Amino acid sequence: MDLLVSGGTIVTMDPDRRVIEDGAVAIEADTIAAVGARTELESRYAKCRKLDARWTLVLPGMINGHAHAAMSLFRGIADDHSLDDWLQKYIFPAEARNVTEDFVLWGTRLGVLEMLRGGVTTFADMYYFEDVVARVTKEAGMRGILGETILDFPAPDNPSPAAAFEYTQNFIDRWKGNPLITPAVAPHSIYTLSEQTLRDSAALARRNAVPILIHLAEAPFESRRSQEQHKLSPVAYLESIGVLGPDVIAAHCVWVDAKDIATLVRLGVGSIHNPSSNMKLASGVMPVVDLLAADAAVGLATDSAASNNNQDLFQEMNIAAKLQKVTRMDPRALPAQQAVELATIRGAQALHLDQQIGSLEVGKQADIVLIGTGATHSTPMYNVYSQLVYALNAHDVRTVIIAGKAVMEDRVMHTMDKPGILAKAHEYQRKVAESLIVAPVI
Repeated sequence: MDLLVSGGTIVTMDPDRRVIEDGAVAIEADTIAAVGARTELESRYAKCRKLDARWTLVLPGMINGHAHAAMSLFRGIADDHSLDDWLQKYIFPAEARNVTEDFVLWGTRLGVLEMLRGGVTTFADMYYFEDVVARVTKEAGMRGILGETILDFPAPDNPSPAAAFEYTQNFIDRWKGNPLITPAVAPHSIYTLSEQTLRDSAALARRNAVPILIHLAEAPFESRRSQEQHKLSPVAYLESIGVLGPDVIAAHCVWVDAKDIATLVRLGVGSIHNPSSNMKLASGVMPVVDLLAADAAVGLATDSAASNNNQDLFQEMNIAAKLQKVTRMDPRALPAQQAVELATIRGAQALHLDQQIGSLEVGKQADIVLIGTGATHSTPMYNVYSQLVYALNAHDVRTVIIAGKAVMEDRVMHTMDKPGILAKAHEYQRKVAESLIVAPVI
């Protein structure tokens, strides 16, 4: 064995949802070799290097199912607007003025740093210059499903869909088969793409056997336009043109009815809940309880720091649980354990990666986070799931292991230069503010 994570409370998220007090996890190379009681595993692996996990919860790495990491450099530039106005009047113009390869490089570094420090080990991303996103993700030692965005109008990296398809094919060729990086095709949405571009995007993904990332049924205007133009809901429209399938990861899925939910389940689509972003943009509330009751694959996400405004998956668990309760006026809706499932094993199912990640089981990838429990705000502890959802936060994450390698230990980053990244982010703050003719905040 290469490493024994020993002495913590192991929250396995396995099919039996075992919680092992004073447990241990043995790691060989990039794989989990054993999970069990500390005394048993310490005896079996006496000569193994040990990582002291006392006073921590040991969880599978958390999964952020939908992000735009580079948009961390747009944090707070356009708050308190509807989604349509936010995109058309603020974000798309800001991207046209600012987004370059260098912007994506440093914005992704900032976003990935924030996610790692909050216990996220896998994220799904859709943005521009996605080859740069892949390089940063690999450098950081993080796992990512990374989709190059396709639009029908000029984007910062490609002037046309044809150019975007060529870029995406090269991107897939470069990264397919990488142990950490899964390249993907990311047609933005039904309201930014023609039927032909949507079909062509799906065809490109399926020729290469890679995932499809898309925004779906996110806001009222999208559903209204879909009904006006196609006489179908967004879900039904994508089904009718052959886009939906078990390779699709659909972000938001807010405006879906029982028929739409049945379609998502039947076709094996992963659905990603973005509670903070949807609340802030007044886009609506995903019917998570109904989706789970139908056995849909549902994950959890932060969306971008421009619409959230952070990448804290603990906050998303907390808000997701409370939002379902108050929306349905039922305190039993989305209990704490289910909220943790959204960020771990169900999130892995939504990304179609549950055979590799999402739980601490023998044979799965050694993606593990250690979360401290000794702070005043997390003492005492009676139920690990309640503690994770309602008490703990991203700053309690102590150590992060991905594919058997520690990328952060006791809050010290091993793979990223935090001071350098923050310094560069401040430089970009001034540039972005000038481009928007907005006085920078000091």
